[in-house]
Amino acid sequence: MQTLQEFFRHLAEDYPRWNFIWIYDAKQGARILDGLWLTVQLSVACVLLSLIIGLLGAWMQRSQRPLLRGLVQGYIQLFRNTPPLVQLLFFYFALGQFTPSVEGPDGWTMVPIISNVGWAVLSLSFFAGAFNVEIFRAGIEAVPATTQEAAEALGMSRRQTFFNVVFPLALRVSIPALNNNLVNLVKTTTQAYAIAVPELLYQSVSIWNDYPSAQNPTMLLLFVVYILLVGILVMGMNGWERNMRIPGYGT
Repeated sequence: MQTLQEFFRHLAEDYPRWNFIWIYDAKQGARILDGLWLTVQLSVACVLLSLIIGLLGAWMQRSQRPLLRGLVQGYIQLFRNTPPLVQLLFFYFALGQFTPSVEGPDGWTMVPIISNVGWAVLSLSFFAGAFNVEIFRAGIEAVPATTQEAAEALGMSRRQTFFNVVFPLALRVSIPALNNNLVNLVKTTTQAYAIAVPELLYQSVSIWNDYPSAQNPTMLLLFVVYILLVGILVMGMNGWERNMRIPGYGT
Protein backbone atom coordinates (compact mmCIF):
# COMPACT_ATOMS: atom_id res chain seq x y z
CA MET A 1 0.00 0.00 0.00
CA GLN A 2 2.83 2.38 0.85
CA THR A 3 4.47 1.62 -2.51
CA LEU A 4 1.20 2.51 -4.27
CA GLN A 5 0.97 5.77 -2.36
CA GLU A 6 4.53 6.66 -3.29
CA PHE A 7 3.80 5.91 -6.93
CA PHE A 8 0.87 8.35 -7.03
CA ARG A 9 2.80 10.94 -5.05
CA HIS A 10 5.57 10.86 -7.67
CA LEU A 11 2.97 10.84 -10.45
CA ALA A 12 1.54 14.09 -9.07
CA GLU A 13 5.02 15.62 -9.07
CA ASP A 14 5.76 14.55 -12.65
CA TYR A 15 2.27 15.21 -14.05
CA PRO A 16 0.67 18.01 -11.99
CA ARG A 17 -2.71 17.69 -13.74
CA TRP A 18 -3.08 14.12 -12.44
CA ASN A 19 -2.85 14.46 -8.71
CA PHE A 20 -4.58 11.45 -7.11
CA ILE A 21 -4.26 13.10 -3.73
CA TRP A 22 -7.03 11.04 -2.12
CA ILE A 23 -4.90 7.90 -2.59
CA TYR A 24 -1.79 9.04 -0.72
CA ASP A 25 -3.31 11.65 1.61
CA ALA A 26 -5.28 9.97 4.40
CA LYS A 27 -7.37 13.07 5.14
CA GLN A 28 -8.54 13.46 1.55
CA GLY A 29 -9.09 9.72 1.26
CA ALA A 30 -11.35 9.85 4.31
CA ARG A 31 -13.38 12.64 2.69
CA ILE A 32 -13.92 10.50 -0.41
CA LEU A 33 -14.92 7.46 1.65
CA ASP A 34 -17.33 9.53 3.76
CA GLY A 35 -18.88 10.99 0.61
CA LEU A 36 -19.16 7.57 -1.01
CA TRP A 37 -20.79 6.05 2.07
CA LEU A 38 -23.32 8.89 2.28
CA THR A 39 -24.06 8.53 -1.45
CA VAL A 40 -24.82 4.84 -0.96
CA GLN A 41 -27.02 5.57 2.07
CA LEU A 42 -28.83 8.37 0.23
CA SER A 43 -29.42 6.16 -2.82
CA VAL A 44 -30.73 3.21 -0.80
CA ALA A 45 -33.03 5.41 1.32
CA CYS A 46 -34.45 7.19 -1.74
CA VAL A 47 -34.98 3.95 -3.67
CA LEU A 48 -36.82 2.26 -0.79
CA LEU A 49 -38.97 5.28 0.10
CA SER A 50 -39.87 5.96 -3.54
CA LEU A 51 -40.99 2.33 -3.95
CA ILE A 52 -43.20 2.63 -0.87
CA ILE A 53 -44.68 5.89 -2.19
CA GLY A 54 -45.26 4.32 -5.59
CA LEU A 55 -47.03 1.30 -4.15
CA LEU A 56 -49.23 3.37 -1.82
CA GLY A 57 -50.06 5.80 -4.60
CA ALA A 58 -51.03 3.02 -6.99
CA TRP A 59 -53.22 1.49 -4.28
CA MET A 60 -54.89 4.84 -3.57
CA GLN A 61 -55.57 5.36 -7.26
CA ARG A 62 -57.85 2.32 -7.11
CA SER A 63 -59.84 3.89 -4.30
CA GLN A 64 -63.57 4.43 -4.77
CA ARG A 65 -63.22 7.92 -3.26
CA PRO A 66 -62.83 10.60 -5.96
CA LEU A 67 -61.11 12.99 -3.53
CA LEU A 68 -58.38 10.46 -2.73
CA ARG A 69 -57.81 9.69 -6.41
CA GLY A 70 -57.70 13.42 -7.14
CA LEU A 71 -55.07 14.02 -4.47
CA VAL A 72 -52.86 11.29 -5.88
CA GLN A 73 -53.26 12.64 -9.42
CA GLY A 74 -52.42 16.15 -8.23
CA TYR A 75 -49.29 14.85 -6.50
CA ILE A 76 -48.21 13.04 -9.67
CA GLN A 77 -48.68 16.09 -11.89
CA LEU A 78 -46.92 18.38 -9.44
CA PHE A 79 -43.80 16.27 -9.04
CA ARG A 80 -43.57 15.01 -12.62
CA ASN A 81 -43.89 18.45 -14.19
CA THR A 82 -41.35 20.38 -12.11
CA PRO A 83 -37.55 19.93 -12.13
CA PRO A 84 -36.14 17.84 -9.25
CA LEU A 85 -33.60 20.54 -8.41
CA VAL A 86 -36.37 23.12 -7.99
CA GLN A 87 -38.25 20.68 -5.76
CA LEU A 88 -35.12 20.08 -3.69
CA LEU A 89 -34.53 23.80 -3.17
CA PHE A 90 -38.21 24.35 -2.33
CA PHE A 91 -38.22 21.57 0.26
CA TYR A 92 -35.02 22.79 1.92
CA PHE A 93 -35.37 26.57 1.79
CA ALA A 94 -39.16 27.01 1.85
CA LEU A 95 -40.60 24.10 3.83
CA GLY A 96 -37.46 23.98 5.96
CA GLN A 97 -38.34 27.39 7.40
CA PHE A 98 -41.49 25.95 8.98
CA THR A 99 -39.95 22.90 10.63
CA PRO A 100 -39.29 23.16 14.37
CA SER A 101 -35.77 23.15 15.82
CA VAL A 102 -34.30 21.41 18.84
CA GLU A 103 -31.35 22.16 21.05
CA GLY A 104 -28.04 21.13 19.50
CA PRO A 105 -25.48 18.84 21.13
CA ASP A 106 -23.44 21.83 22.32
CA GLY A 107 -26.40 23.13 24.35
CA TRP A 108 -26.24 26.57 22.71
CA THR A 109 -27.33 26.29 19.11
CA MET A 110 -30.69 25.21 17.70
CA VAL A 111 -30.77 22.67 14.89
CA PRO A 112 -33.78 21.76 12.69
CA ILE A 113 -35.33 18.36 13.28
CA ILE A 114 -34.95 17.60 9.56
CA SER A 115 -31.39 18.04 8.31
CA ASN A 116 -30.32 18.78 4.74
CA VAL A 117 -29.83 15.03 4.26
CA GLY A 118 -33.40 14.40 5.42
CA TRP A 119 -34.80 16.99 3.02
CA ALA A 120 -32.79 15.47 0.18
CA VAL A 121 -34.22 12.02 0.91
CA LEU A 122 -37.79 13.34 1.11
CA SER A 123 -37.57 15.53 -1.98
CA LEU A 124 -35.89 12.99 -4.27
CA SER A 125 -38.12 10.17 -3.01
CA PHE A 126 -41.30 12.11 -3.71
CA PHE A 127 -39.95 13.01 -7.16
CA ALA A 128 -39.17 9.42 -8.12
CA GLY A 129 -42.26 8.16 -6.29
CA ALA A 130 -44.52 10.10 -8.66
CA PHE A 131 -43.10 8.13 -11.58
CA ASN A 132 -43.29 4.88 -9.61
CA VAL A 133 -47.01 5.45 -9.01
CA GLU A 134 -47.60 5.59 -12.76
CA ILE A 135 -45.34 2.58 -13.36
CA PHE A 136 -47.22 0.48 -10.84
CA ARG A 137 -50.57 1.77 -12.16
CA ALA A 138 -49.67 0.67 -15.69
CA GLY A 139 -48.64 -2.73 -14.37
CA ILE A 140 -51.89 -3.12 -12.45
CA GLU A 141 -53.95 -2.20 -15.48
CA ALA A 142 -52.07 -4.82 -17.48
CA VAL A 143 -53.51 -7.57 -15.26
CA PRO A 144 -56.60 -8.96 -17.02
CA ALA A 145 -59.90 -8.12 -15.39
CA THR A 146 -60.87 -11.78 -15.67
CA THR A 147 -58.00 -12.67 -13.32
CA GLN A 148 -59.32 -10.29 -10.68
CA GLU A 149 -62.86 -11.56 -11.16
CA ALA A 150 -61.65 -15.13 -10.68
CA ALA A 151 -59.97 -14.20 -7.41
CA GLU A 152 -63.10 -12.47 -6.15
CA ALA A 153 -65.17 -15.48 -7.19
CA LEU A 154 -62.99 -17.61 -4.91
CA GLY A 155 -64.06 -15.43 -1.97
CA MET A 156 -61.07 -13.10 -1.74
CA SER A 157 -61.67 -9.57 -0.47
CA ARG A 158 -60.61 -6.54 -2.50
CA ARG A 159 -57.48 -6.15 -0.39
CA GLN A 160 -56.58 -9.84 -0.67
CA THR A 161 -57.13 -9.78 -4.42
CA PHE A 162 -54.81 -6.81 -4.80
CA PHE A 163 -51.92 -8.03 -2.66
CA ASN A 164 -52.14 -11.78 -3.42
CA VAL A 165 -53.08 -11.75 -7.09
CA VAL A 166 -53.00 -8.39 -8.84
CA PHE A 167 -49.85 -6.83 -7.42
CA PRO A 168 -47.54 -9.88 -7.83
CA LEU A 169 -48.51 -10.04 -11.50
CA ALA A 170 -48.35 -6.27 -11.97
CA LEU A 171 -44.88 -6.16 -10.43
CA ARG A 172 -43.54 -8.50 -13.10
CA VAL A 173 -44.78 -6.14 -15.80
CA SER A 174 -43.50 -3.05 -13.98
CA ILE A 175 -39.90 -4.13 -13.29
CA PRO A 176 -38.34 -2.98 -16.63
CA ALA A 177 -39.75 0.55 -16.32
CA LEU A 178 -39.02 0.54 -12.59
CA ASN A 179 -35.41 -0.35 -13.38
CA ASN A 180 -35.01 2.76 -15.56
CA ASN A 181 -36.61 5.06 -13.01
CA LEU A 182 -34.49 3.82 -10.09
CA VAL A 183 -31.32 4.19 -12.17
CA ASN A 184 -32.29 7.81 -12.87
CA LEU A 185 -32.99 8.30 -9.18
CA VAL A 186 -29.51 7.13 -8.14
CA LYS A 187 -27.96 9.55 -10.63
CA THR A 188 -30.25 12.36 -9.47
CA THR A 189 -28.93 12.07 -5.90
CA THR A 190 -25.96 14.18 -7.06
CA GLN A 191 -28.31 17.18 -6.97
CA ALA A 192 -28.24 17.01 -3.17
CA TYR A 193 -24.95 18.89 -3.64
CA ALA A 194 -27.08 22.04 -4.09
CA ILE A 195 -28.12 22.01 -0.41
CA ALA A 196 -24.66 21.09 0.90
CA VAL A 197 -25.32 17.39 1.50
CA PRO A 198 -21.74 16.04 1.87
CA GLU A 199 -22.17 13.17 -0.60
CA LEU A 200 -19.52 12.11 -3.10
CA LEU A 201 -19.94 15.01 -5.54
CA TYR A 202 -19.84 17.57 -2.73
CA GLN A 203 -16.67 16.06 -1.25
CA SER A 204 -15.07 15.80 -4.68
CA VAL A 205 -15.73 19.46 -5.50
CA SER A 206 -14.36 20.42 -2.07
CA ILE A 207 -11.17 18.49 -2.76
CA TRP A 208 -10.49 19.98 -6.16
CA ASN A 209 -11.31 23.45 -4.86
CA ASP A 210 -8.57 22.94 -2.27
CA TYR A 211 -6.25 21.15 -4.73
CA PRO A 212 -6.98 22.22 -8.34
CA SER A 213 -4.46 19.67 -9.60
CA ALA A 214 -6.77 16.90 -8.33
CA GLN A 215 -9.71 17.91 -10.53
CA ASN A 216 -9.14 15.47 -13.41
CA PRO A 217 -8.50 12.39 -11.23
CA THR A 218 -11.46 13.21 -8.98
CA MET A 219 -13.79 13.66 -11.95
CA LEU A 220 -12.56 10.29 -13.23
CA LEU A 221 -13.30 8.78 -9.82
CA LEU A 222 -16.86 10.17 -9.90
CA PHE A 223 -17.38 8.71 -13.34
CA VAL A 224 -16.17 5.25 -12.33
CA VAL A 225 -18.03 5.19 -8.99
CA TYR A 226 -21.39 6.03 -10.55
CA ILE A 227 -20.89 3.47 -13.31
CA LEU A 228 -20.29 0.85 -10.60
CA LEU A 229 -23.24 1.98 -8.44
CA VAL A 230 -25.65 2.01 -11.35
CA GLY A 231 -24.21 -1.25 -12.66
CA ILE A 232 -24.80 -2.99 -9.33
CA LEU A 233 -28.38 -1.70 -9.24
CA VAL A 234 -29.06 -2.77 -12.83
CA MET A 235 -27.62 -6.25 -12.27
CA GLY A 236 -29.71 -6.63 -9.13
CA MET A 237 -32.88 -5.50 -10.89
CA ASN A 238 -32.19 -7.73 -13.90
CA GLY A 239 -31.63 -10.71 -11.61
CA TRP A 240 -34.85 -9.92 -9.77
CA GLU A 241 -36.70 -9.74 -13.08
CA ARG A 242 -35.34 -13.11 -14.20
CA ASN A 243 -36.25 -14.78 -10.92
CA MET A 244 -39.80 -13.45 -11.00
CA ARG A 245 -40.47 -14.22 -14.65
CA ILE A 246 -43.47 -16.43 -15.38
CA PRO A 247 -43.23 -18.20 -18.78
CA GLY A 248 -45.80 -16.72 -21.11
CA TYR A 249 -46.61 -13.75 -18.87
CA GLY A 250 -45.20 -10.23 -18.87
CA THR A 251 -42.10 -9.18 -20.79
